[in-house]
Amino acid sequence: MTGIFKANNPNNNFLLFIYGLALKLPLFLYPQLPRLQSSDGILYKSFASWMISSFGNMPVIFSLLSFIMLFLQAVSFSKLVNDHRMLQKPNYLTGMSYLLVTSLFSEWFALSAALVANTILIWVWSKLSTLHNNNAAKATIYNIGLVIGLAAFFYQPAIVFTLLFIVGMAITRPFRINEWLIGLMGILTSFYFFAAWLFISGGWKAYKFPGIKVALPVFHETKWALTALILVLLTMFLGAFFIRANMRRQVVQTRKSWQLIYLYLLVAAFVPFLNSSNFNTWILVAIPASLIMGAAFFYPDKKWFPALMHWGMAALAIAIGYFIR
Repeated sequence: MTGIFKANNPNNNFLLFIYGLALKLPLFLYPQLPRLQSSDGILYKSFASWMISSFGNMPVIFSLLSFIMLFLQAVSFSKLVNDHRMLQKPNYLTGMSYLLVTSLFSEWFALSAALVANTILIWVWSKLSTLHNNNAAKATIYNIGLVIGLAAFFYQPAIVFTLLFIVGMAITRPFRINEWLIGLMGILTSFYFFAAWLFISGGWKAYKFPGIKVALPVFHETKWALTALILVLLTMFLGAFFIRANMRRQVVQTRKSWQLIYLYLLVAAFVPFLNSSNFNTWILVAIPASLIMGAAFFYPDKKWFPALMHWGMAALAIAIGYFIR
């Protein structure tokens, strides 16, 4: 399977769909309604509440939405990775890895605010990676800030990705105070319009600003979940080793994109500790993790090695999805 997705074949998009469907069929066998949490943003809560009231008797609708979102994220992120030349040759291993890693933990099967935020944050990383040689970057910088602010209205702790924006700007651009102010204006724009709406509608009196607290997210320490976590961390460690070994062969812009991926990983790993105690928020880590895992499947010369890693995780994902509930 790794050999198939290592090739740059447009038909792999269809094969990726079949691959994802095979791993995520339990979504449709055991459909479930989304569970609202205190960290969910107002846009997501409104959307999810409307969907539950309209289609609560048909939970398979939510499974369909979740699968479509996961598949589109896998395809779009894989394409962006190829566009930015993160690996030596275009391939579909990143998309495969994303569908695989999101099938290893049962908490990631259901529709959630963090899953919706993933779509937005993929775009943020991609645009940050284009700033290095962008001579007219002001519009892009404003849009990045605007989208980060918007992400917080789907998943409140996503505002922490302002750190990705700030450090990303320092990595990719020489310091220009006007560009930083433009980015800050972009972030504040969404909050400005929300505050204006609260004032006009009279809802500002009843509105309570969500506080920020640090809490340990819940992790169900079953032997299956721990095995999945160990396999993912091992694959990421190997991927990081191969990335480091091949970094000198890459151009400066690609190296900066890799720095942004590692920064993305650090910020995403910190987010679940804010206003959350549910493991499904860790799905934010799946985006950068899937690219690092893709490198572990791409670089080894011996084909049996990545195949063994892949089929080990695929077997575990099937066991968790189909037989362990």
